[in-house]
Amino acid sequence: MSSYADRLAALRQQLKADRLDGFVVPLTDEHMSEYVGSYAQRLEWLTGFKGSAGSAVVLPEEAAIFIDGRYTVQVRQQVSATEWSFQSVPETSVAKWLQENAPNGARIGYDPWLHTAEWVKQATKSLAARGAELVAVGRNPIDKVWADKPDPSKARLVVQPEELAGKPSAAKRHDMADWLASEGADVAVLAALDSIAWTFNVRGADVDHTPVALAFALVHKDGTADLFVDGDKVGEDVRAHLGNGVRLHERSAFEDELTALGGKLVAVDPERSVAAIAQALEQGGARILARRDPAVLPKATKNPAEIAGHKAAQARDGAAVSRFLKWVEEEAPGGGVDEMIAAEKLLSLRHEHGDLKDLSFDTISAFGPNGALPHYKGTAESNLPFTPGTLYLVDSGGQYRDGTTDITRTVPIGQPTAEMIDRNTRVLQGHIAIATAIFPKGTRGSQLDSFARRPLWEAGCDYAHGTGHGVGAFLAVHEGPQRISPVGSSQSGGDEPLQPGMILSNEPGYYKDGEYGIRIENLVLVVERPVAGGDKETLGFETLTFVPIDRRLIDVAMLSDRELEWLNNYHAEVLAKIGPQLAGEDKSWLERQCAPLVR
Repeated sequence: MSSYADRLAALRQQLKADRLDGFVVPLTDEHMSEYVGSYAQRLEWLTGFKGSAGSAVVLPEEAAIFIDGRYTVQVRQQVSATEWSFQSVPETSVAKWLQENAPNGARIGYDPWLHTAEWVKQATKSLAARGAELVAVGRNPIDKVWADKPDPSKARLVVQPEELAGKPSAAKRHDMADWLASEGADVAVLAALDSIAWTFNVRGADVDHTPVALAFALVHKDGTADLFVDGDKVGEDVRAHLGNGVRLHERSAFEDELTALGGKLVAVDPERSVAAIAQALEQGGARILARRDPAVLPKATKNPAEIAGHKAAQARDGAAVSRFLKWVEEEAPGGGVDEMIAAEKLLSLRHEHGDLKDLSFDTISAFGPNGALPHYKGTAESNLPFTPGTLYLVDSGGQYRDGTTDITRTVPIGQPTAEMIDRNTRVLQGHIAIATAIFPKGTRGSQLDSFARRPLWEAGCDYAHGTGHGVGAFLAVHEGPQRISPVGSSQSGGDEPLQPGMILSNEPGYYKDGEYGIRIENLVLVVERPVAGGDKETLGFETLTFVPIDRRLIDVAMLSDRELEWLNNYHAEVLAKIGPQLAGEDKSWLERQCAPLVR
């Protein structure tokens, strides 16, 4: 179809043929994934929106797209205001909007493989207040009109070796079996792709930037498991690795297997499992125990092998990013560099410094006003050339067999303004506040979030995203349940107590609409930090990312003695860890960037 307007019209025609008065379009897949394969990019196909979070509703005469504060500007650049109204979350929601806008008596369709059971419950209640009903569809109507829809990936699974995984798959499954016994349950459903990859010590290439395979799994109270994955994706090496304790089935057999669990007590994660799973279990007569996926917390609390691998990956990645920043400093002011050229250069340097498997997300290579979009995704149309007088923000990461990286740096192109230096220094102060925080065991990320914001608040500023997200071990770059975010924010992801072994980002920022953006991001590891004379068990953070922070954007006079000491110690560590990997002018540049700052 030649335009997004044509696609919207075709969907409305299909809804009419299906006797539906509307349809809900989320940006997810059958596993409630944040990043999805091309076959599941229904929201982008329908609207043109390229962000990583959002949803839409189509009615006969109205259509609305729902986004949070990260995408307020981006959605207006990418989606037609003629065809769509823009709705801000959490100020409203799909369910609330339907209650106010669905026609009386309407039949609103939804795909039960793309929504949680709780969402179905709330939407049903909202529509009932309107005299309307929510209707599960057998086949997604977008799929009926998306003529050139891609097929799911056929990439093969690969084994994640035990020296990197740190624990055999059989031992992980037996831990889950012990958990099931403690709950009196018979079987646990694993639907989240990273949970399955972690549990079985396998990885895949079915989703861009996330090394997972499309699969479902059932783990039983005897420690055996059923893994549902397309058979042509499993080689003999993977079969041997999985062993006799894992029964292999086609992915398409999963629903029938759920209905065969009648009479059993089945643990299902209500946040990470779609409504269709609960519906199939109930249809077969199983009893559902709502519990968090048993892989989530052990996956988040990294073991020594995973931590060691992550540190090794970070060191290689840091060398590549440091060389890139030198290249930007030298090449950008002279012209001939734009956002896309810079992103390609960074990718090539990552390939030089390690066995890069993929990026961990689409590189945010954002110059000037594009930097004011926290989750900017560049296109040929939005691509800006670098010109002196503003800032370049680059947020990027790599997927390596031993770790997942994520780093943001902000670079002045030409002479920065006094305001830019002030705002960047405040972002740095917030970053240091998180990096140096010491807190009692049991502290939640929401309790730390304001540490990072205070320097900005004191200047009447803030940022509309969380301060930190969890990060996987050669898995998802955004991993729960750990977060550093305000309670109730759209990125809060719950409010989990922080535990040793968890890896998070530390990324405060500042964004001036239409002009520039600033963000400083390192990854940090939660570690024990005993306080002499204290009477509480205390934790803190160990910084894992080592790349210089641009000196030209720091007002040393604004820093406290403690902040300046942290910065100089950090740069000394950067030089010690990254310097040996560099030579010649690259090493000389790094030495200059890491020299102590003085008042």
